Amino acid sequence: MSSVRLAIIGTGQIGKMHIANYKAIPGAEIVAVCDVNVAEAERVAAEHGIPSTYADFREMLKRDDVDAVDVCLHNNYHEPVTVAALNAGKHVYCEKPIAGAYADGARMVEAARGTGRMLHIQLNRLFSIETATAKELIDAGKLGKLFHARSAGFRRRNRPFVDGYGTPAFTRKETAGGGALFDMGVYHISQLLYLLGNPQVSRISGQLYQEMAMAEERRSASGFDVEEFAAGFVKFEGGITMDIAESWAIHLGGFEGGAIVGSEGGIRLSGAVSDAEPNRFAFHTAIADLDMDCSVNLELAHVRRRRLAEYPDAYESSQHHWIAALRGQVPLLPTAEIALNTMLVSEGIYLSHERGKEVTAEETIAGSVSRSVPL
Repeated sequence: MSSVRLAIIGTGQIGKMHIANYKAIPGAEIVAVCDVNVAEAERVAAEHGIPSTYADFREMLKRDDVDAVDVCLHNNYHEPVTVAALNAGKHVYCEKPIAGAYADGARMVEAARGTGRMLHIQLNRLFSIETATAKELIDAGKLGKLFHARSAGFRRRNRPFVDGYGTPAFTRKETAGGGALFDMGVYHISQLLYLLGNPQVSRISGQLYQEMAMAEERRSASGFDVEEFAAGFVKFEGGITMDIAESWAIHLGGFEGGAIVGSEGGIRLSGAVSDAEPNRFAFHTAIADLDMDCSVNLELAHVRRRRLAEYPDAYESSQHHWIAALRGQVPLLPTAEIALNTMLVSEGIYLSHERGKEVTAEETIAGSVSRSVPL
């Protein structure tokens, strides 16, 4: 089976991570990189043996030997670059969140449908071993009728830039669109939407906070105008609900992590973004009128899944899945639709905070204003 020829747009922190990941995936061949910082693009290309560099992504899109592009830019640049790439006949992998606003994400999904190209959003938590295990339990009916989920993400004091990590672009609406919800919440909310079957959003309420102290010189330099903590509550069609707590910074020793519950059982999920962090996965049910708290050997379950799979690497990570889908080995998971629904939830929390009341999905969609930066 032929290799997939890829081009990377953006050679910053995320672009470098994506390049390193692709190099470990058989069938992925990076043929070009693009960045407005040409010197950095050339340095990265030389380091990884990538033959071509570009300063203008439009020039790169003219190549007919590029199968797909990977958009590694800040949120408000996702929509214009993705839509241009789709219209140029390229499949697109895009870093999370889908965009800086629901309106922009909707245009990306519409463009993918209109061009018949694949659009894949980096929702890496969908490919974690705990998500796969939870999906097996749900699909086997062990939770019964699903009715509530809890989305939780915790950092004690790890706000981008002001606490020493990342750049000010993460903390400004003009480039990022939002804060903790867009940066971390996208992982936890999308994971639960996937496990719930991506239900239709009905109503959303929420509140945003930026209350904790930060060094004033860092505050000034960052232009910090996004939330460090968000709380929300979502009602879905069919009576399903979800509560949300997402923290970049909070004076607590930790959150319990996420959860999903049904009439026959419940699953405790970790609050971690990766499987490298401490695992709290557990399955809770009742057997013979006894309350059972069950631990699960996630690693052994993962090994067994790989042994039984025709393409063992196809769900190993978001990028493994992308390459497998492009090579026709597996159907692409609907990450674009899940990411768009995640954006609807997040933007609904922002709108609810702004209006001081619960809002409907329709109000959120109607009120969504593009944050895309013209290119």
